[in-house]
Amino acid sequence: MKKPTVVSYHSDIVKQKSFLRLYTPLMNRFLNSVNCIVAASPNYAQTSPVLQKFKSKVKVVPYGLDEKSYPKADDERISYWKNKFGDKFFLFVGAFRYYKGLHTLLEAVHTTSLPVVIVGGGTVETELKLRAKELNLSHVHFVGALPDEDKAALLTLCYSVVFPSHLRSEAFGITLLEGALYGKPLISCEIGTGTSYINLNKKTGLVVLPSDKIALRSAMIQLWENEDLAKQYGENAKTRFYELFTSQKMIKGYHSIYNAMISKNS
Repeated sequence: MKKPTVVSYHSDIVKQKSFLRLYTPLMNRFLNSVNCIVAASPNYAQTSPVLQKFKSKVKVVPYGLDEKSYPKADDERISYWKNKFGDKFFLFVGAFRYYKGLHTLLEAVHTTSLPVVIVGGGTVETELKLRAKELNLSHVHFVGALPDEDKAALLTLCYSVVFPSHLRSEAFGITLLEGALYGKPLISCEIGTGTSYINLNKKTGLVVLPSDKIALRSAMIQLWENEDLAKQYGENAKTRFYELFTSQKMIKGYHSIYNAMISKNS
């Protein structure tokens, strides 16, 4: 008896166009052979040209986080980072990759005094730091890659999580989930992926056009100047996290799919 198969589909191939031409026939044959394809958000399932070919077998199970796996920020670390940056700043956490939109973030805060803390590192780190120096962005702080305990402290302290990824290579956005878990208002870009499933415009935060420094700046200023609105967005983000994005919800979603596959083939 042929066993049922389930595959999780994370992302389309976006940048490697020449490789995609070679890979597409093999990928299509494989996806055609499986019983179920799992996408992490309805947004991605609806906008992926690959998944649209197989939409009759696509199910959605969002990625989930286990709150218990996150360390509780101790008072000493909270105090350390608060002394450095205060308790009202925008926070970015992630690898410095070509699709993260960090160049746009730097341009967005140019001519403002909005404080930004950037956690992470990667291939474009030197380039980003040079650009920040050219723009005289003394209010933008690169702190490098940090242990989970320090990230937890910064997520606890920060005013808002900003996530300016501008290309579909950003298929979901775990950092946005982390911001929601910590009850922070979110800022992201509309790229047709899971970022806009986590962050609902004008409900859990603000969603702007990709690579638009003016729109990003405006969103950051809007939250900065309206603390009541920012607080409400943060509370909504946390509520949405517990409704949709816990690890228990993710397990339940996959369990339901597996049971359906087994029942259908028994």
